[in-house]
Amino acid sequence: MNDSKSTIRQRADEIKAYQCKNLIAVLENPMDIKNIGAVIRNANALGVEKIYVVDSRHSLSDDWEELRGRKSLSRISVSASKWTFVKRFNSTEECFAHLQKNRFVSVITSPHIKGKLNQILHEADYTQPKLAVWFGNESRGVSDTVVDNSEFCISIPMFGMIESLNLATTTGIVFYEITKQRREYQAKYKRAHRKP
Repeated sequence: MNDSKSTIRQRADEIKAYQCKNLIAVLENPMDIKNIGAVIRNANALGVEKIYVVDSRHSLSDDWEELRGRKSLSRISVSASKWTFVKRFNSTEECFAHLQKNRFVSVITSPHIKGKLNQILHEADYTQPKLAVWFGNESRGVSDTVVDNSEFCISIPMFGMIESLNLATTTGIVFYEITKQRREYQAKYKRAHRKP
């Protein structure tokens, strides 16, 4: 048992350098707990530091430990729920107040043009010191409140008849690009400031 714990702890220590600090994924009113599990799995695998869940309908427990134990969540997240920080908010406004107080820049994801500035996923810059990436509800997308309080909107280029992806696929693609940019930036910044 101790060998298992030390192996797990060793793995956690090894990946720490690849985690993207001050990067938060925000899910606004997700309808299905399985989708939350899939997003947790993607976030953990790609190095997103935290997940915030806005739950205006109060359908989730305030107790993350209780949620973490649900089979519907743990099975989909493949145990990533044990290793990922998740915080629940009662409203979009409450979440924004918390992010703004802590000086996070918010961006939104949407397959359609929204907001003041719209960028293609791989053409935008995600190297802000503190970044929150918002993902909307599976059927309605992001709310007007999120659009109004975000710096810009990012979209994944699509070339088929279908112009949207499911939440798990979207977060995987978006997290990959954003964490890749942030790791490259962090590595470059560390090299530039390393003492000879």
